[in-house]
Amino acid sequence: RSDQKKRDFVSAGAAAGVAAAFGAPIGGTLFSLEEGSSFWNQALTWKVLFCSMSATFTLNFFRSGIHYGSWGSFQLPGLLNFGEFKCADGDKKCHLWTAVDLAFFIIMGIIGGLLGAMFNCLNRRLAKYRLRNVHPKARAIRILESLLVSMVTTLIIFVASMTLGECRELPSRTDTNNASMPVTESSVNSSIKTFFCPNHTYNDMATLFFNPQETAILQLFHQEGTFSPVTLAVFLLLYFVLACWTYGLAVPSGLFVPSLLCGAAYGRLVANILRTYIGMSHIYSGTFALVGAAAFLGGVVRMTISLTIILIESTNEITYGLPIMVTLMVAKWTGDLFNKGIYDLHVDLRGVPLLEWETDVEMDKLTASDIMEPNLTYVYPHTRIQSLVSILRTTAHHAYPVVTENKGNEKEFMKGNILISNNIRFKKSSILTRAGEQHKRSQSMKSYPSSELRNVCDEPLIPEIAEDGEDMLQQMLERRHAPYPNLYPDQSPSEEWTMEERFRPLTFHGLILRSQLVTLLIRGVCYSETQSSATQPRLSYSEMTEDYPRYPDIHDLDLTLLNPRMIVDITPYMNPSPYMVSPNTHVSQVFNLFRTMGLRHLPVVNAVGEIVGIITRHNLTHEFLLSKLRQHNMTI
Repeated sequence: RSDQKKRDFVSAGAAAGVAAAFGAPIGGTLFSLEEGSSFWNQALTWKVLFCSMSATFTLNFFRSGIHYGSWGSFQLPGLLNFGEFKCADGDKKCHLWTAVDLAFFIIMGIIGGLLGAMFNCLNRRLAKYRLRNVHPKARAIRILESLLVSMVTTLIIFVASMTLGECRELPSRTDTNNASMPVTESSVNSSIKTFFCPNHTYNDMATLFFNPQETAILQLFHQEGTFSPVTLAVFLLLYFVLACWTYGLAVPSGLFVPSLLCGAAYGRLVANILRTYIGMSHIYSGTFALVGAAAFLGGVVRMTISLTIILIESTNEITYGLPIMVTLMVAKWTGDLFNKGIYDLHVDLRGVPLLEWETDVEMDKLTASDIMEPNLTYVYPHTRIQSLVSILRTTAHHAYPVVTENKGNEKEFMKGNILISNNIRFKKSSILTRAGEQHKRSQSMKSYPSSELRNVCDEPLIPEIAEDGEDMLQQMLERRHAPYPNLYPDQSPSEEWTMEERFRPLTFHGLILRSQLVTLLIRGVCYSETQSSATQPRLSYSEMTEDYPRYPDIHDLDLTLLNPRMIVDITPYMNPSPYMVSPNTHVSQVFNLFRTMGLRHLPVVNAVGEIVGIITRHNLTHEFLLSKLRQHNMTI
């Protein structure tokens, strides 16, 4: 019952889905590691692998029993079966692939990377259009878009099959590469579509369009010499456009199988050209179709390790390891020259702070003070309910620092220009403070970038709070109560305040989660200002986490049941020793803390225990770090 366990279950679920679909438990585990997780450790590896194995063999057990009636035989490992790649018996000139073919595979990888980059670019533009013009509207608009895509897809498939398909003679048993495989051959030949062609002929375009995607992939992998180059080129173009348009709809549309089908058509097109126009009759078209599928899918998703293992496990042919790996690496390198993978693009569009595996070396020019957020929303160890409600209703932070103001204590430790803390002497100029950081940033930007500064300076004078409970409750409902009273009761915020007065030093004591504060308010954990905090009710850990993972929202709280003048002692529920870093900590160390420990927020505390900022995952995304690096280079 924690966020870490929830992340582990998500990682295991992603691996189990891929493993069951392709019958590839190891590939599913590597897929979760490569694409589905931002936090990984050795214990999670075993859990995810066990989950993938269980999913694969559970599906295999039931499918084998249902299809063949032999329960426990384990004959159907996955939902997608690519069949066995094998030359026809007696054809000694046929080889699955040769060293000469590697040169063509590299070229196919380059073209696959270019096609994948084009696919991602077009889909990104379409996704941005949907985010701006479709998603904000009513749900019916998204349903209408899905219906429009379905109607246009049906129309294109029907018209293309009628006008562009060729009527070709039915292949005989000896025309196929899989003559020794009656199961695969019968399943492939039985899926041939006549579609208004004369007897003993079939429509090659309709055979690809009007079959399920898995069957069409089998056709391209194992049906030899039955598709013309024109048909393959037109099918590739149309399916490329339709797949790009479909991915990102409000309904699940898939990416893996459509990309494999596009790539298989691309590979068969290359094989037909080499056979027909160059005279390379010895090549095995199924291998080129498989490599084309790997090249296109690798250019779209930019996966290397996991996709290699998935395709090897799906084909049950270890000799394909080298060509698939080389093709995927070339496709990834080519596509990375233009944009990111499709998953990363959609993650960025939705603002999800999914971290990379490591930062660039040049990012070590930055420190924690460069990327932290100095504008803090904080709470005191003993805070009135009216302040907590105001903070929670006007902010959306996941956690809040617990602080006390130490302006009075600072004078006791100051001796000239030396600051004494715990018998350690520091020069005052070497201690980073919130005011000093704001002054540095305002000087570099030529204006105050801080919304906190503008809010403090522009905020009108807050009237004295009335003693009437109903008036205070009305202020809470209207969100007009300021969460923090003036530092100096006899003064109001003004332009005459110095930076030190606006960003006063705060001693850090711990972190408390938003869900914990809401739980305390709902359960009435508070005490009167005329009583001691010892009279406050105490909640156990099980009571605090009873509503996990769907904690109540602050806007669901009935404010009429609360007394705004009551005080909440949050010290028993805060985390008094969270992970912290110094302002001078390098970004790479901060990044490794988030990656290895699965953190969501990291306080930045100076040498005398004052919090000067906080770092979240949003502060460690690649785009944010690049912007901060550009600012850093401009100020040097």
